[in-house]
Amino acid sequence: MITIFHVPNTRGFRVIWLCEELGEPYQLEKVDFSAEYRAGADWRRMKPVGKVPVMTDGDVKLFESGAIVQYLLDRRGDGLLQPPRGTSEHGLYLQWCWFAEATFSRMTGEIANHKRAFADAPIEPVLEEMRNRARDCMRALDEAVHGKQFLLGDTFSAADIMMGYCAQSFSRNVGDEIPPNAAAWWERMQARPAFQAAVAANRMK
Repeated sequence: MITIFHVPNTRGFRVIWLCEELGEPYQLEKVDFSAEYRAGADWRRMKPVGKVPVMTDGDVKLFESGAIVQYLLDRRGDGLLQPPRGTSEHGLYLQWCWFAEATFSRMTGEIANHKRAFADAPIEPVLEEMRNRARDCMRALDEAVHGKQFLLGDTFSAADIMMGYCAQSFSRNVGDEIPPNAAAWWERMQARPAFQAAVAANRMK
C-alpha cells in the first residue's frame, strides 16, 4: 500500500491527485506541521529538511513530490499520463514537470515560507519580487495552453497535475486573477473527478 505523509494544501496534493487518476489505492498520514515537530529527529529521518510530502511504497521511501509522481507513473502507471520515453512529447512533458517544481512552485512556496518565518514583520519588497516571478510563471502557463486543452495538447498528463498544484498555490499566495487561457485550463482541471476526489482527501478530516 502506498502511504503519503501529508499536510493539507502542500505538494503532497500532487501525489494524491495522481493516485486518484490512476485508480491506485493509497493511505494518508497527517504530519504535525509545527516547527518543533518538523525539526525533530523522528521527522528528519523521514525528510532531512523537515518538509512534506514523504511517500512509502513497501521498502521504498521518497520525499520529493515530482520524483514521487514520476516513480508512481513508471511503477504503477502502465504507460498512462506520460508520453513514450525518448519522444519529443516526452521531452515537453519533462520540461513542464520540472518547470512546475524548480521554477513556479519555488516562487509561490517561498512566499508562504516568508510569511511564516517573518509573520510579525514581512519584508514587502522581498514578497513583491517573488510575486512578480510567480506572475512571470503564470504568464508562461497562459501562453503554453493557448488553444490547447492541456499542456501537451489534447492529452491530459502528469505535467498538468504538477502544474495544477502551482495554480492552487498561485491563487493562495499571490492572489491575482489567473489570466484567461490558464483560467480555462484550470477550470478543466478542477472539473476532473480525480481532482475533486483529491480535494476531498486533501482535507484529511
